[in-house]
Amino acid sequence: MRKLVAGKLHGIHVTEANLNYHGSITLDPDHCEAAGILPMEFVEIWNKNSGARISTYVILGERGSRCCVLNGAAARTCQPGDQVIICNSVYLDESRITELKPRVLTFDENNHIRDRLTYLVKVDQQGKYTFSILDEEDRRQPIPLPAAGT
Repeated sequence: MRKLVAGKLHGIHVTEANLNYHGSITLDPDHCEAAGILPMEFVEIWNKNSGARISTYVILGERGSRCCVLNGAAARTCQPGDQVIICNSVYLDESRITELKPRVLTFDENNHIRDRLTYLVKVDQQGKYTFSILDEEDRRQPIPLPAAGT
């Protein structure tokens, strides 16, 4: 079994840091559903501003609020306005990797969804893995990947 990305909220902005709440991260249910993140699911959180990395569980906030609230000890790792990446994962047998299609959302400065992407892994004719990112607005067009070393 391998631990693989299942979904991601990429570049969402922290709306509040609440030290006096008893832990977790509060997220808009609309964002969670779009990325396949469940309530009470453990997620990794990576702060793009500070480099802090933490793990906590998700609780659902008000639908449509576009909230991203770090609670309890997690509030010490982020400030309102910080951009974070929130990632959930699954354990999957490597033979099933091509079945996995992680959903990735990117956000603007007001936590509106900017892009809805899908990560795809396939196996080519030589048995090598290939990776592509598809934009859900136009599923036929892969997004160019950065060249190695850039």
